[in-house]
Amino acid sequence: MTTTQPVLHISSLTKHYGGVKALTDANFRLMPGEHAAIVGDNGAGKSTFVRLITGVEQPNSGDICLNNQKVSFHSPLDAREQGIETVYQTLALAEDLDVPANIFLGREITRLNLGPLSILNHKAMREKSTEMLSTTGVKIQDMSESLRGMSGGQRQCVAIARAAGFAKKLIILDEPTAALGVAETARVELIIKGLKQQGIPLIIISHNLRQVFDLVDRIWVFRQGRIICNRLTRQTNPEEIVGLITGAIDPANLSPEETKEEALTC
Repeated sequence: MTTTQPVLHISSLTKHYGGVKALTDANFRLMPGEHAAIVGDNGAGKSTFVRLITGVEQPNSGDICLNNQKVSFHSPLDAREQGIETVYQTLALAEDLDVPANIFLGREITRLNLGPLSILNHKAMREKSTEMLSTTGVKIQDMSESLRGMSGGQRQCVAIARAAGFAKKLIILDEPTAALGVAETARVELIIKGLKQQGIPLIIISHNLRQVFDLVDRIWVFRQGRIICNRLTRQTNPEEIVGLITGAIDPANLSPEETKEEALTC
């Protein structure tokens, strides 16, 4: 354990839907600049965990601490205003709008703010979009092209560039390459590695263990609605992670270092 304070610290996070225990007593931490993966079978609690820490849903109990301050998100907008940006599998992009309009969707820069009759500052949004894309290494030849004419990889890159441009504290990627081909997956992974070099903390939810071992520092294993352990990537291997996911390996039999995160207070 390091004395550096975590960017994100979760203590005893619990969510039940009636008698269904979707997540129970989840303890989690993410250190500054760290990239972490969340892995587990379908129904293991990964999606519930992400919905709780991004304000989509509220927990039954437990604490969420951001930069050592306890927070409570009642909507995704609350999480976004606190510096957490999330890229979901659906991307939340408007296909008929161009790149700058998508990057600033809901955060438009205006020349004159008159509510629904506001005058947009298209030049400022285009210049800022170009800067944000350049920072993440995303190359879009025609910024005025609507996203409908772009490939899945290009759309994913735009969504990640938007998240990186506005994230003040944390980026969460939900299966960022699940629907992409080999070349597009490589492009997205290169961008993620660039975020690592910039020191931007990141959580990735992925079923692709090759990708997980290539991209992250630490792996958190979910099973049957609980976080059963975490492992430093350099101290484990895909076979061990698969065993933990399926239950073939009991986390109690692992070495005491880097196994289970204990609940702490903010």
